[in-house]
Amino acid sequence: MLDDVDRRLLRLYQYDASLGPAELAERAGVTPATCARRLDRMASAGIIRGNRAVIDWRKLGYAVEVSLRVTLDKAQPRAFEEFAQAARKIPEVLEIQSFLGRVDTRLSVIARDMAHYQQIYRESILGLPHIADVEALMHVARIKSDEALPL
Repeated sequence: MLDDVDRRLLRLYQYDASLGPAELAERAGVTPATCARRLDRMASAGIIRGNRAVIDWRKLGYAVEVSLRVTLDKAQPRAFEEFAQAARKIPEVLEIQSFLGRVDTRLSVIARDMAHYQQIYRESILGLPHIADVEALMHVARIKSDEALPL
């Protein structure tokens, strides 16, 4: 279980993983050795899964985001696995989620502009296996996007 020190370290670390161990330890009120030991323990336990760069794809020229809600042909026994395997190969698909209910999966797709999106849709998305129905939702605004946990 996590104690208050672990939670304090995680709270600080999730907002700025670029902090060095000494600075993180100082802000958390622990020694650098304690900080390093606890971070290593939480990483070994899978609580901390890694560090990554968060890149603003808009600044790289992508201006369109579309959410595709996909219903699959469930008569095929491996429909989801084959669909997901093929969808992972499309570079512009940033996220694949699965659901229980009428919609089976959701793809988050980015494109440089509408012409590029149409090209991705026609050449890549429509060729994915086992699609029974697709509904496209044009992304207008991101109201909240926060991976930080309330610790």
